[in-house]
Amino acid sequence: MRKLAAGNWKMNGVLADLTEIANIAQTHPEPSVDILICPPATLIAPAVAMSGPIAIGAQDCHAADQGAHTGDISAKQICDVGACYVITGHSERRQDHGETDAQIHDKTRAAHYAGLIAIICIGETLDERNSGATLDVLGKQLAGSVPSTATAQNTVIAYEPVWAIGTGLIPTIDQITETHDFIRATVQQRFGSQAIEMRLLYGGSVKGSNAAEIFAVPNVDGALVGGASLKAQDFGPIIRALENA
Repeated sequence: MRKLAAGNWKMNGVLADLTEIANIAQTHPEPSVDILICPPATLIAPAVAMSGPIAIGAQDCHAADQGAHTGDISAKQICDVGACYVITGHSERRQDHGETDAQIHDKTRAAHYAGLIAIICIGETLDERNSGATLDVLGKQLAGSVPSTATAQNTVIAYEPVWAIGTGLIPTIDQITETHDFIRATVQQRFGSQAIEMRLLYGGSVKGSNAAEIFAVPNVDGALVGGASLKAQDFGPIIRALENA
């Protein structure tokens, strides 16, 4: 299993910012881990054209292959321009667009049928964490969001506590250990021994200064990084920490 350093640019970046991807590729010409950048949809095609060893993905896809869905993008279209990953179920999609586990399930299945690797995001809110419901919430999201088409080759699970995304807050190492152990056990129960190789990422205020400690946690196979992936100088230390883990 190759570990994965994934960057989610969210709604940030214009053509001029693709130099950051070029800089990452230049400083990591033969990485020992997989590196992924998911830029806005407007930048996917030009990013693919100059990404070198860096994989390019999308931040969302529609469940349908095509049709009258103004403003949406299908997994088939994402694959057609050379991307190989797509994020599904990010908390900002769940919150801002009201996406349900069932919708995320269908989007992820569409990604699989198109030949994309899906990064399925799960995570609890601060109220759910404080009420002791974290594992129940994660179990429900895993059951509802992960389709039966998931394999170690086409699926990555990203645990992103909602309250840690972009806040600077971060769970304790014991909390990260508990949740990742739970996720591993849950996917193994459903998918069997192949789930041992399914990559589990941590996301939420990951940066160069805390990456090594997070990557030392068992069952953490990389990170889904937000703001710190926008600049090569910030993402680079995270990549190096993962390579050294």
